[in-house]
Amino acid sequence: MFHNLAQLIRYRGLIESLVARELKARYRGSVLGFFWSFINPLLLLLVYSFVFEFVLPNRSPEKPYALFLFCGLLPWTWFSSSVLEASGVLISSGNLIKKVLFPAEVLPIVTVLSNMVHFLFGLPILVGFLIYYRRPLELPEILWFPVVLLTQLILTTGMALIVSALTVHFRDLKDILGNLMTFWFFATPIIYPMTGVEKGSLQHTLLNLNPFTHLAISYQELLFYPGNPPGPFGHWRGLVILLFASIGLFLFGYFLFDRLRDSFAEEV
Repeated sequence: MFHNLAQLIRYRGLIESLVARELKARYRGSVLGFFWSFINPLLLLLVYSFVFEFVLPNRSPEKPYALFLFCGLLPWTWFSSSVLEASGVLISSGNLIKKVLFPAEVLPIVTVLSNMVHFLFGLPILVGFLIYYRRPLELPEILWFPVVLLTQLILTTGMALIVSALTVHFRDLKDILGNLMTFWFFATPIIYPMTGVEKGSLQHTLLNLNPFTHLAISYQELLFYPGNPPGPFGHWRGLVILLFASIGLFLFGYFLFDRLRDSFAEEV
């Protein structure tokens, strides 16, 4: 397993070209092309702002609520889209899988990286609104942002490897996964603040067991609550624990993928 894992470095050129191909294919034929990567999150944030300011005024203490929501929704979109797309990537790329020398593991990795690019394109929109609403971005806390990004990348890649390998043998998993991700979304403090859940309660304990809870809180603390409470990034312990857990999940995911690799060509 570790030998094959070390070979991923050799495939970086292939991964880069496949990510570029995926991004070009997504907007092929559209007039605005890659600009949709900026326009989509902008329109989404404007719609949320309009709805929660004028149509359904939100009573949440997090003001503006649309901005609070977007701080968690943007990384969640990267995560959920990657996992859902990875569930069918091996099946839809059967012609590549059947080639003897093709490294199948690059396909779910490409899915994760291409969705990460869209996430990064959405960040300038989010930062622009943070500046507009005078939410100061403090340097000591922003230095933690690459750690949060790396943690999500490792976690998402591990999940993508597991899901892509299992779906080849259990096709029903792809349909189950859509409903599971919906449940997972509502079980994560994205549309509601973690501070609204009573500490020590069963709900609080279950939320802490959810790995994406710690990512959502980290993004919210760094972007929406910088310096509140005053002091350094408050959720760093939970983030570091999640980082090591994500590395473990990634290694398990790659191990599972490597064990099932030889059966992919027959199943797809």
